[in-house]
Amino acid sequence: MLIKCVPLGAGQDVGKSCVIVTIGGKNIMFDCGMHMGYQDDRRYPKFSFVSKTGNYTQAISCVIITHFHLDHIGALPYFTEVCGYEGPIYMTYPTKALAPLMLEDYRRVLVDKKGENELFSAAQIQQCMKRVTAVDLKQTVRVDNDIEIRAYYAGHVLGAAMFYVKVGDDSCVYTGDYNMTPDRHLGAAQIDALQPDLLITESTYATTVRDSKRAREREFLKKVHNCVAGGGKVLIPVFALGRAQELCILLDEYWERMNLKYPIYFSAGLTMQANVYYKLLISWTNQKVKDTYVTRNTFDFKHVSPFDQSQMDAPGPCVLFATPGMLSGGLSLEVFKHWAPSEQNLVVVPGFCMTGTVGSKLVSGKATKLDVDKRNPVDVRCQVHQLSFSAHTDAKGIMDLVKHVSPRNVVLVHGEKPKMAILKSRITTELGIPCYDPANHETVEVSSRCSVKISVSREFSRATMDYEDIPVDPVLLTDTEFPLKLPHVRESIAVEGVVILDEESKLKIIHTSEAPAVLSVKQHDMTFTCVCSVTVDVSDGEAEEFRLQAFDASLKDVAKDTSPQPSGRLQLGDVSNQNEGNQLLTGADEEGSRKKYRMDVERCLSLNLEKEPEIEDGEELESHGQEDPKGLTSSAADTKHKIRGSGMSRILDINAVPESSSEMEMESAAREPSPPSPPTPPSIPAVAHALYIGLSQLSKTKSFVLEGDMLKSRSFVLRLSPKIPEDSLYTVTPVDQEPRGSPCGANAQNSFVFSANCSWSYEDDHLANRILDILRHCKLRML
Repeated sequence: MLIKCVPLGAGQDVGKSCVIVTIGGKNIMFDCGMHMGYQDDRRYPKFSFVSKTGNYTQAISCVIITHFHLDHIGALPYFTEVCGYEGPIYMTYPTKALAPLMLEDYRRVLVDKKGENELFSAAQIQQCMKRVTAVDLKQTVRVDNDIEIRAYYAGHVLGAAMFYVKVGDDSCVYTGDYNMTPDRHLGAAQIDALQPDLLITESTYATTVRDSKRAREREFLKKVHNCVAGGGKVLIPVFALGRAQELCILLDEYWERMNLKYPIYFSAGLTMQANVYYKLLISWTNQKVKDTYVTRNTFDFKHVSPFDQSQMDAPGPCVLFATPGMLSGGLSLEVFKHWAPSEQNLVVVPGFCMTGTVGSKLVSGKATKLDVDKRNPVDVRCQVHQLSFSAHTDAKGIMDLVKHVSPRNVVLVHGEKPKMAILKSRITTELGIPCYDPANHETVEVSSRCSVKISVSREFSRATMDYEDIPVDPVLLTDTEFPLKLPHVRESIAVEGVVILDEESKLKIIHTSEAPAVLSVKQHDMTFTCVCSVTVDVSDGEAEEFRLQAFDASLKDVAKDTSPQPSGRLQLGDVSNQNEGNQLLTGADEEGSRKKYRMDVERCLSLNLEKEPEIEDGEELESHGQEDPKGLTSSAADTKHKIRGSGMSRILDINAVPESSSEMEMESAAREPSPPSPPTPPSIPAVAHALYIGLSQLSKTKSFVLEGDMLKSRSFVLRLSPKIPEDSLYTVTPVDQEPRGSPCGANAQNSFVFSANCSWSYEDDHLANRILDILRHCKLRML
């Protein structure tokens, strides 16, 4: 299905945020703001785009408001009380508490101060708020049978939230305004890696990477301190909620630290009411504010007091936080008219200013005269300083959020067109995610996931699981003979299944072993076979000079129990040899066979097992004697095994050989050099035993069973046999005639060659390919 996104506001512009998303056949409106820079019909979104008939309740499934700023909520009373929308509205608890204050302050400034026509009344604001349903963070709310919404912490201002919306299998995230950096009273935005079909994100600072926050704070404090110390007045135009509290905390702490006595004023009325809500909604602030709340509320400012307009022309320095921000009207604009002509005074613009506002004109250049209104131009001689204390995230924060959320598509809103184009290019090229930056009333269509619900049989689910023993208190077990086994999903395991339509015509996956019975068909078995060589290399030196090169506890067990098993299955130390047939052994013969078999297994070594090897043809396991710190010879020291060219090595214990008279004789013979003699070939079961140990480790499977000269695992069978007649198994290749690139290397002139006859069915194809790959690249080496 297609997801449609149409900005009614904030498309390639900042202000009047309002985005319509059509998802799963539902129309959802995100934010309903007004534009602070316009006083005509461009002030509000063009709602007629949603419904030509004006039946907005039927056209819109729900309205979601992200936070209380006017450019996100300013048109909501007009939409509900004038246009007639009666559907559900959702916002967080702090937004629902603070939005009426912002809306009433805007209405009062618009009507009482500017004398403009009233677009909605105070009663209509209250009636609008009654329609609102408040939600908490990470609370999943069902709008109807199809729509689910969930809010996530956005930082920015108190109560700001990002919203996740899911309709059926389609999903969308709308960020609103957010901040990825924590400040003095709010935390950073937090959201799960939701992987939605569409992410709609703000891009106010699409190309800006802000410098250190501490550096900006130091510069701000220095400018303010120098101005008041010189007898000037400082005007800081802010919105009543958000940056006002942030900068008040900063200045209050600085005044306390520096013991300054200059007055700091906060415009009375709205701001003082807002501070009350900040004290009540302390749980929405950052952890530092919560921790200090027990001893002192951060919003109980020691050096900040309410401002009275009679103090506007009072002599002496002071600092004034006045609303609204951007100098778009109200007290801040009125104070600016009085203070701007003096060179001693300072105006600090702490955030973004929309195009068309007085604040935007002030920071755009060195203006000496501003037409604030048609009748009274203002001479601007005061100092003007702009600092980025904006609660919007910067370009790095936007990229980090997109990378974390991992959407399939991205739509940029709430930004300036040239900067949005640059960010769009970065998201597309660096993250590989399709990105769009539509203008107002321009439709973007993206495809959603096509997901299919499918059930699985119990047998198939078992095939995808491994079970491991979990230690549990025996008292909790009903059957103490068997340990509790909990399932966990296998990793990187391909499981074959058959997709069918069950009796209810629903899709279902069954295991291949179930398919013949379920489908009433005859099972066809297919067996694969392969024959490859197993080479046992023989080092130079006397054949009796053997050391136990133990790399695994299972190999050490060879020296222990060597009695044949009644079942005929070869266990560690079994001396039976299928090639020699079943014959009765005397005590002396049995002891000799045990000793020879043990020595044969000890001589057949596997390659490095510490990590899965990446072995090229021609690499082998080498044994190098090392000097013992105590002066012992290499015969008593450890032996270091290394794969040539791989850089991997492992110290292998050679002191695990049990003492016996025959081994003492071998050590005595080693001290008295004798002419080298060709070694006797290892028995086939001994080679199979060495393969059993090595392949179990390298293939990372515990399903192998050793039976004489065979290795079995489910349907996979490997049978060892002589490749050439037994009387000519021992071959010699002179060094000067050895072919270049020989896998035996320069020191391995002798080798025994065996055939590995492998067969398996389709279900063990993955395991068989792994085993054959190991046999092709690895070999045993007898030392």
